[in-house]
Amino acid sequence: MGYDAESLVKAVRALGAEIAHRRAELTHLDQEIGDGDHGENLARGFSAVLTKLRAAEPETPSKVLSLVATTLISTVGGASGPLFGTAFLRASTVIGTATELDGTLVASALVAARDGVVARGKAEVGDKTMVDALSPAAEAATAAAAQGADVAGVLAAAAAAAAAGAESTRPLQARKGRASYLGERSIGHVDPGAQSTTYLLDSLALSAASHTED
Repeated sequence: MGYDAESLVKAVRALGAEIAHRRAELTHLDQEIGDGDHGENLARGFSAVLTKLRAAEPETPSKVLSLVATTLISTVGGASGPLFGTAFLRASTVIGTATELDGTLVASALVAARDGVVARGKAEVGDKTMVDALSPAAEAATAAAAQGADVAGVLAAAAAAAAAGAESTRPLQARKGRASYLGERSIGHVDPGAQSTTYLLDSLALSAASHTED
């Protein structure tokens, strides 16, 4: 069986559980350099996503991602809702009417997600934002797809690159967002958005790997 809408719905459910599990950790990270609500906001958003998925039966992967996007935008406060929502929305647009995903399509979706976040947030690599995780993830995904990797392989490469990218934010001084107001005090902390991006991709990669084994 290919990686279809049903497979993606299962992955999003697992992602919602992972974000709920990481809520306190992400909130703590955000308390150090932000508003302190990143974990709570993201967990609330994905809880709403899971509620909507119980009542909906999206027919294509694109429709699954579109549902995630619109729900996050409408329920997550601060910058996270629009940014993560934009990422999922751009990804859904690239996937289009495809009924099944392959490695190349997933890589294209991640590139579109990254480009959407950059356009929306006006951030670039080095600004200490989620872009520091998402950009290398998109590049790693593209490289993996070019080598013939399947969905699981592409997402695994993206997750590993995102983890390294998130850690790279620790020594940076923030140039965007609430953390930028702290100046040098933002140095020494991992950006919460970059870390949650890593958890998101890692969860999706684990789901894809499990799907491949089934």
